[in-house]
Amino acid sequence: MAGSDWTCGLSAMREWESPDYEPSLPVSEKSNPLTRDIDRASPNCIVRMLQACDAQMFQDGTGATYQRLLSEQVVETLTEVAKKVEHILKDPRDSLIVLSGCGTSGRLAFLVASAFNRALRELDRSSVYSYIIAGGDRALLSSQEAPEDDPKLGVLNLKKVCEGRKRVLFIGISCGLSAPFVAGQLDFCLQHPEVYTPVLVGFNPTHQARDERIPGCTFTFRSVARRMQELAARQRAFLVNPAVGPEAISGSSRMKGGSATKILLEAVLSAAHAATFADTPVTPKGLLQHMGAYEKTLEITYAQREGIGALLEAAGQSLRRGGRVCYLGWGPLGTLGLIDASECVPTFGAGCEDVRGYISGGYRELNNNEGPLGPDFCIAHEDFLRLVLPSLDDRDAVLLIYTHSGNVGEVAELARTVREKTSNLHTVYHRVDGDTAAAEQQDDINKLCLSSLKFTWPSPASGISLHMQWELSTKLLLNAVSTGAHVLKGKIYQNHMVDLQVTNSKLYRRATRLLQKLSGGPESRCEEALLKAVYRVDELTADITSSDVSAHARAARSATKAVPLALVCLLTGRSLREAGTHLEQHPIVREAVEACLS
Repeated sequence: MAGSDWTCGLSAMREWESPDYEPSLPVSEKSNPLTRDIDRASPNCIVRMLQACDAQMFQDGTGATYQRLLSEQVVETLTEVAKKVEHILKDPRDSLIVLSGCGTSGRLAFLVASAFNRALRELDRSSVYSYIIAGGDRALLSSQEAPEDDPKLGVLNLKKVCEGRKRVLFIGISCGLSAPFVAGQLDFCLQHPEVYTPVLVGFNPTHQARDERIPGCTFTFRSVARRMQELAARQRAFLVNPAVGPEAISGSSRMKGGSATKILLEAVLSAAHAATFADTPVTPKGLLQHMGAYEKTLEITYAQREGIGALLEAAGQSLRRGGRVCYLGWGPLGTLGLIDASECVPTFGAGCEDVRGYISGGYRELNNNEGPLGPDFCIAHEDFLRLVLPSLDDRDAVLLIYTHSGNVGEVAELARTVREKTSNLHTVYHRVDGDTAAAEQQDDINKLCLSSLKFTWPSPASGISLHMQWELSTKLLLNAVSTGAHVLKGKIYQNHMVDLQVTNSKLYRRATRLLQKLSGGPESRCEEALLKAVYRVDELTADITSSDVSAHARAARSATKAVPLALVCLLTGRSLREAGTHLEQHPIVREAVEACLS
């Protein structure tokens, strides 16, 4: 196990930039040298590794192989995009700003669009932001990854949202420059420049964009990105694609990819709002200052790494004992709890009840386009009290997430109710330095909780900026807790997701590459093993081998542990049935793999 003496040198921070480091993979899919042994790390060491990975977002780009978050070209592009937003804010007639993405990118599009529409309402202005997420609002709360592969659906969604608009700034988010859903939307924008100005946000260089032909289309994501690159000189399209380094868990773009998306979007939109409503011109210096506040957010958050490590360990113990982890949140921090919980199923092969989020006010607070999504998507605190509390016990970890600017009395009341069922209660809260209004209530909450993690922030220059910092801090913390908990449960091998769900073409290709890397076998043999595990057959039929990737992804939705099964077969030469028996004997995936290799 990696102990407390784990250290991070500058060479390790930059090793991934070498052209010789995993050269066949785009940055977003490479493994991070910093986390090679995260599967054997202690809770505190896991947090330190995640801190080092997150710090890579803000590394100096001088002399770097790739342009970085704070590189001059990136900041100049952000400045021009912010000016486009400013023009729409000053004259919003028949105009719209659309944020679109798949999975985590779509969830953050929702979060950011909601926040800035809320800011406009507070100024008695009409909303100008809209969001699109592949799979609709159900994808805000659960994995709906098949629509990511459908560019035509992306276009249909975009047309519907923009009907009747004469000017649209479209911001398409795809961390790996890979999602066909977004590629289709960008291509449509390029075909209609009289209405649409497209912006692409992602974290690979253009030459690493996905170049696989999209079924039914004449373009690839890379060809779309290159067309946008050519138009960028005339400001008819914009590319914002700095590299932020490989993810701590390979390919898990919910982490740095999601954080960097939030940072970039909020920096741009905040600058545009300040120019429109506070007469503060958009400048590169102003954008750099805004992003500098986010870098400070990382420092403040990880200054509490021992407390984060304790939370991570408590969550991991709950999952290992067959218990649940429940996030009970308020306001946008509650939304972040919903988002983090939704990502555990596809990322770690977790059960849908293993990590759950609930928000005060439910759908009224979430304020999503489609409203309540039915009995399979219960998200209010009342739902928690009705459905979860009766069976709650000390195996389950409950985490309260809030700020002192909200109703702390409501938090205290819920804490007392939960404490009657379990002692495994924890709290995370944010407060402004010097604010003592809720001190007495907080003392009462602390007495009820096993642990209490306090984040104290300096008085803000602007209220919206502080709330954004609280949100990023909470995202970093929840990502660390849920990732670390699943590491401790054995869902990670080295720093790879070995129990991921293969539910779209991106994940299918990722699974094949992972099997290659861990087994050392050729691509064809690894893909064959994956298909056998997906379809649960020892011999592939002509129907299976002649089907395309989208058909395989559809079949994989009902196939559990397809990747671990395929890996055991590859490593041992066993049949599927024998591999299944092996996994039953070693239910922790990491241990099953190690048993094969020993």
